[in-house]
Amino acid sequence: MANDSKSPHILNTSTNLLGFCLIVLTSIKVAHFSNVTIIDDITGVAAILLMASCLLSFLSMRSTRPARSERLEMVADYTFLVALICVSITIVVVSFNLLS
Repeated sequence: MANDSKSPHILNTSTNLLGFCLIVLTSIKVAHFSNVTIIDDITGVAAILLMASCLLSFLSMRSTRPARSERLEMVADYTFLVALICVSITIVVVSFNLLS
């Protein structure tokens, strides 16, 4: 694995954002909101993508073959990016109160 590897950063950030997603999902369920299905759907997708990103970045760090490590890191990176977009959409929807 090269010294400029992004995998540890992806793993750390993905786990933090996964915690954020789980707090959002738990808050929605505990508060019994009825009209926030878009928020919990997008957050659920983000959580699944973040779990995949965590797994892929971990496997990238553990791989003994450099080519495989780089490929796993690249997939983890793009998976993380899509999850980040999902989290951003959730934040915009909640912040601007787009669901009424």
